Amino acid sequence: MKQFYIFILAIFFLVDLSAQDKHFSQFYSSPLTLNPALTGAYNGRYRFSTIYRDQWRRVIDSPFRTFATELDVRFKVKSNSQYKDAAAVGLVFFRDKVSGIDFGTQQIAISGAYHKGLDYDNKQFLSIGFQGALSQRNVNYEQLTFGDQFNGLNGYTFDTDEDLPINNFSYGDISVGINYAFTPKARRSFYAGFAMHHVTQPDVSFYRDEVDADGESFAVEKLYARYSTQLSAELPVNDVISFLPRVLVAKQGPHLEINAGTNVRFMLNDYSNNSFYIGGWIRPVGNEENSLGIDALVLMAGIQKGSFLFGMSYDANFQDLTNYNQGQGAFELSISYFGDFENDSVLCPRF
Repeated sequence: MKQFYIFILAIFFLVDLSAQDKHFSQFYSSPLTLNPALTGAYNGRYRFSTIYRDQWRRVIDSPFRTFATELDVRFKVKSNSQYKDAAAVGLVFFRDKVSGIDFGTQQIAISGAYHKGLDYDNKQFLSIGFQGALSQRNVNYEQLTFGDQFNGLNGYTFDTDEDLPINNFSYGDISVGINYAFTPKARRSFYAGFAMHHVTQPDVSFYRDEVDADGESFAVEKLYARYSTQLSAELPVNDVISFLPRVLVAKQGPHLEINAGTNVRFMLNDYSNNSFYIGGWIRPVGNEENSLGIDALVLMAGIQKGSFLFGMSYDANFQDLTNYNQGQGAFELSISYFGDFENDSVLCPRF
């Protein structure tokens, strides 16, 4: 049965690559992959973040593994204006791996953003960001077998006559974004952002240089542009408890995904930023053929200790909730560190 899963995954990844894209349940823990405008959108000098996702561990021998790490640095812009504008640059490394068929996607990206103050009290900022990336995809054909390799007795030992394309290629990618942050007072804030990824819709097919009847080359499989909207807030209930509602709506080609829910923040003391977080949200998905349905229930817990922020989450696949112990969930772990952190206000939501 596990060999059957691997075969199905091989067909999926080699034929329908357009569906493969960055995906994290703790989307605000990987801000540079969420929206380029969030580069440097925090109060501090620099930020280092890393996140790891492990999916379908109990279904296949080698699960899907997704990893991203990023570093961004914020600079104050000197001017005669009373507005405290800032600029930022960031570097992102992303890797997605399906070990069963040894299919991988790697990407390195450089981000830049400008944060324009909208009032003298520095309670409102409008941020614009840009990201340029170089991506690489590869697959190891030695992990795949075909019918003509079967020796008729005890294994797949013959050579294959399959006409296989090149197993490694690279392509450029561009993303842009905008974000609005409003912090009327400490522990009360509102955020709204919009991002467009894959602006140029690059060709992501392993079959390169295809030619039509007129001798013109054409893209075999374009990566759909992805449009996303992010809405979030921090709403204090009292001196200890705050609600952090989160909504992410993403549209890519015929596919639609929504993440909606809330985290709850518990302040551990009055004189520092130490906090404990718990939360949950649901993920409806749909496409042009199927109506919107619940894909997963996400549960999350995290802790902030000084400049460190730790988060853990688990995606309980909706089918797991109706079919006992299928093991189709996903686990995520995130760590962030803020250098020269200022805790009086924030420009970027967390978790």
